[in-house]
Amino acid sequence: MAGHSKWANIKHRKARQDAVKGKVFTKLIREITVAARIGGAIEADNPRLRAIVAKALAANMSRDVIQRAVARGAQSDDGKDLAEITYEGYGIHGVAVLVETMTDNLNRTVAEVRHAFSKTGGNLGTSGSVAYLFAQRCEIDIEHAATNEDRLMEIALEAGADDVQNEDDVYTIIAAPSAFGPIMDALAQAGIRHSRAELTMHASTVADIDDLESAEKILKMIDLLEDLDDVQNVYTNANFSPAVMQALNG
Repeated sequence: MAGHSKWANIKHRKARQDAVKGKVFTKLIREITVAARIGGAIEADNPRLRAIVAKALAANMSRDVIQRAVARGAQSDDGKDLAEITYEGYGIHGVAVLVETMTDNLNRTVAEVRHAFSKTGGNLGTSGSVAYLFAQRCEIDIEHAATNEDRLMEIALEAGADDVQNEDDVYTIIAAPSAFGPIMDALAQAGIRHSRAELTMHASTVADIDDLESAEKILKMIDLLEDLDDVQNVYTNANFSPAVMQALNG
């Protein structure tokens, strides 16, 4: 998706703001616990767990906190009452939105998600309305200063990556979720540090946003959704123009 790295930067700033409020850690611990309960405590055998642990470390969560969450999920029934539900909808200008949630109260969650959509001019859709536009993949960002493109390309492709994209000041490794672990191992063995590593949802088509007012409404919708306690992740196919990105980052 065009503008991926810039959009990731917006997401990262939002994540840092949430971390101050404690929301990100709470959501990460919940996801770690559920991932460990479903797939086991061994990261090498559980791609989902390994990905969320990498995300937690990037958010400056300590290994001790992570290990306690993993142990709690693997050794107890913590998280067994949480249902994983993905809601689909549209923002303004037909922007497609996926909202991943973990909840113990479906009525509460759907009401809150619907309110966040309607408050910003969007609407909650039916199952399958936008999911077909998205596919899961792993994305790993490497700063240019960490290595050169040829070396990274060789290491990543040999480990199972599909592509290495070069944008702004980062290389982004793109791969199927199953290749997440092998690529992370290969990078560690080569001494190449990453700045972001996660399983995410990638849109096959984008909705171009060329004006600041619309971009701000879309970001407000995302903020409202991410601030909900039951929401784990929000994905859109919004593609902000360079001029809009400059205004947002200004």
